[in-house]
Amino acid sequence: MLLLRNCQGLARLSLLRTQRSQLLQGTGSAIPWAGSQCVPCASTNAGQSGGQCHTHASAWRHMLAGLFLGAGAMLSYGLYHRQQAKQAATTVQPVREVPTFPVYSQEEVAKHRTLADGVWVTYKGGVYDITDFVAVHPGGDKILLAAGGALEPFWALYAVHNQEHVLEILSEYKVGELSPEDSVQQEASSTDPYSSDPPRHPALRVNSQKPFNAEPPSEILSDNYITPNAFFFKRNHLPVPKVDPDTYRLEIQGLPKGPMSLSLAELKSKFPKHTVTATLQCAGNRRSEMTQVKPVKGLNWGIAAISNATWAGARLRDVLIHAGYEPGVKGKHVQFEGLDRDITGTTYGASIPVGKAVSEEGDVLLAYEMNGEELPADHGFPVRVVVPGTVGARNVKWLGKIVLSQEESSSHWQQNDYKGFSPGTDWDTVDFKSAPAIQELPVQSAITQPAEGSVVERGQEEVTVKGYAWSGGGREVVRVDVSLDGGRTWHVAQLRSSEKGQEAAASPPPGRAWAWKLWEVTAPLPPAAQELEIVCKAVDSSYNVQPDTVAPIWNLRGVLSNAWHRVRVKVSED
Repeated sequence: MLLLRNCQGLARLSLLRTQRSQLLQGTGSAIPWAGSQCVPCASTNAGQSGGQCHTHASAWRHMLAGLFLGAGAMLSYGLYHRQQAKQAATTVQPVREVPTFPVYSQEEVAKHRTLADGVWVTYKGGVYDITDFVAVHPGGDKILLAAGGALEPFWALYAVHNQEHVLEILSEYKVGELSPEDSVQQEASSTDPYSSDPPRHPALRVNSQKPFNAEPPSEILSDNYITPNAFFFKRNHLPVPKVDPDTYRLEIQGLPKGPMSLSLAELKSKFPKHTVTATLQCAGNRRSEMTQVKPVKGLNWGIAAISNATWAGARLRDVLIHAGYEPGVKGKHVQFEGLDRDITGTTYGASIPVGKAVSEEGDVLLAYEMNGEELPADHGFPVRVVVPGTVGARNVKWLGKIVLSQEESSSHWQQNDYKGFSPGTDWDTVDFKSAPAIQELPVQSAITQPAEGSVVERGQEEVTVKGYAWSGGGREVVRVDVSLDGGRTWHVAQLRSSEKGQEAAASPPPGRAWAWKLWEVTAPLPPAAQELEIVCKAVDSSYNVQPDTVAPIWNLRGVLSNAWHRVRVKVSED
């Protein structure tokens, strides 16, 4: 359009100049042409010569051709200089780099979680297809734990990734950008009672979101003797409360000195700090195996609703004595009440026998540290009870009140849950008052590696099996037997009670073996076997041993599941 506007202006200017020249010379009209005929011919006598008209038409054609050729040159020259002037007068803006990668949503990324579908991960807004890298990853297939999600939570645990060459390797696998909407975490609705729940590690295998319950991947469970806080199984019954440590008070009732309360600072300053390494296990650990026999009610836990940590805090015994407890004081139970509550205001509660609470060898803690750090929110910040050797349900988190009483806690979770029943008892006939609340747990073991359905190569000639073992009540695990053929032949595993490479820990005093044992055995592959049925069973210091099958111990709540653990593995000839 700019070109046309300039053409019209130049044409008008040229015509005016031509008309003026003709008038001065007396050779033409003010209008140079009309239709196809020369104007002078149209206005003269009919008898005027036609050759003169032809001569005039030819002259006009040559004049017009020259006019337009000149106008084009003038126009090009003018436009060029006009554009140069505009560029010089305009401030140059920095050019924003246009992304060269496609944009993907988190939903699209999450579809790539397996080698068959491709393994995609995200990192700082980028999307990476690392399928080809999995086989050469120095950490093995643990990188698959991040498949379909973010790398950052995993790299935060392993500082080796914070190196330039690692980022260079990753950059070679970039295939896209994560959408801006998914790059920014959406804020939870303020009306959601779970909106203040803390963030969790994405590797956890979630059994329920609200309340949050999750276990670590079984293949990494036995990598560490002390379970990292992020991977310690999460068992919440209600929303995680937000507790201000500066205003926190622990109420104590039912003791001779009358009601009293302690601040967090007083709990730390008035009582000696004790440290205990203890394993906690959910009553429903391995419930998924019971559901294979017959459906049960409860979260579908795998084998990893169990973890081990080093806890630190004041001994419950010391605090009770400070409040006036002494032998002969009436009271059979110590009740605990948490600060977590439902929408009706009902709090979580549990109780333990007073003998366990006040025993010097009971090692019950009012813990405010976990693995050398303040308690994480999911694990009871600022104070929780740790009752070594006892079912996880009695280890009350976000502790708000302690009561010495003649009665057990009246809490639903003490009276109408976490109890064992006969396989013949169903929901129509169950009487929760007829069974005692679970306290100490039975002997337990499970296989963490290899995983169910995995493949071992015949050429390896042997297979390494790993797992954990633990028993409640402070009974030490003294042996773990492992079979590759479903229990026909057995191998004795090597037990470990410390981190790999560290000096073996001394055996604990009798009755105070609160922590699990990790175990490992390497055994030759059975000749000609195409499939292995790997089985493990543990024996504790009282010679309690796991039952061989699930069916005889099945119960309607799916608790106390401790039969031999079985894993089936294929043997590949290639």
